[in-house]
Amino acid sequence: MAKPIQPQKILITGSAGFIGGYLVQEFLDQGHTVIGIDNYSKYGKVKKSYDNHPNYKLYVHDVKDTKFLTKIAKDCDYIVALAAMIGGITYFHKFAYDLLAENERILASTFDAAIDAHKNGKLKKIVVLSSSMVFESTNVYPTPENIIEKTPPPKSTYGFQKLACEYFCKGAWEQYKLPYTILRPFNCVGIGEKRAKNEVEIKSGNVKLAMSHVVPDLVQKVLAGQDPLHILGKGNQIRCYTYGTDLAKGIVTATFSPKAKNEDFNLSTNEATSVLQLAKAIWKKVNGNKPFHYVSDEAFLYDVQKRVPDTRKAKKMLGYEAKTTLSQMLDEVIPWIKEQIKLGGI
Repeated sequence: MAKPIQPQKILITGSAGFIGGYLVQEFLDQGHTVIGIDNYSKYGKVKKSYDNHPNYKLYVHDVKDTKFLTKIAKDCDYIVALAAMIGGITYFHKFAYDLLAENERILASTFDAAIDAHKNGKLKKIVVLSSSMVFESTNVYPTPENIIEKTPPPKSTYGFQKLACEYFCKGAWEQYKLPYTILRPFNCVGIGEKRAKNEVEIKSGNVKLAMSHVVPDLVQKVLAGQDPLHILGKGNQIRCYTYGTDLAKGIVTATFSPKAKNEDFNLSTNEATSVLQLAKAIWKKVNGNKPFHYVSDEAFLYDVQKRVPDTRKAKKMLGYEAKTTLSQMLDEVIPWIKEQIKLGGI
């Protein structure tokens, strides 16, 4: 039986974001102290259930202020780097340059602070969220972590920048001996994600897409009564969906595991689902036995056709496995999005 982890102080950049919401709660639930930093650039000010938790402190500040970040990082045991300009598939096209430039600035500031905190403070490791988009050009499925060494570079600037995140880790270790763990989420699904302030609104039939993430956007369209349902492309795109709490548990496990030092892990379920299968599942949960109809909209350039991770490494080395089914995720997400539509959050 593993020994319990003594309370640690964790600095999470981008703590007010979608994944950050799940991750902060998970660290707090396990008895740790969390320092968050977020400038509310994506959603604006958001309220979280743990805002007044005695072990949580949020700095509303820009991660790119390296001097400030260095100051608050020095007393932390771990840094989890979530902060990034990130969004749905529309982001990849509308902000092709900004994604690359802004995220590089964020990452460089984060690593500068981490290197200093490791050298002059008590920082043990940096944990960096990469993305399944680093495998954008692979043709190996399920995709194991080590195939990254043989895979052509991503075609999108977003995927390329996420790959650069991984090289930041390797460079900081090589030059400064800063330990790292690289984590690659695959299609996180959950509640708490709202319409971004600078999201590009794209019409899909009679609905303006809220986030250009496939699950919430399909749910939004079905709830709006869209019939036939509009889907991007033919619907044969394959994805594996991972519940936010499962992902958070994987990040926490990898943060503390000695076996995760200087390693990379895919964090995901391995249940492969086509977009058409997903659309039918959402339709049935909302509309029951009403006949399903759909039409295909023109697909985006960077809409990867297949994304299926090999998850055996995380299970073998960390004892981690994401178990929440897509049906269970939808049972939570659909009512939440329905309520958010009423409130104007989406």
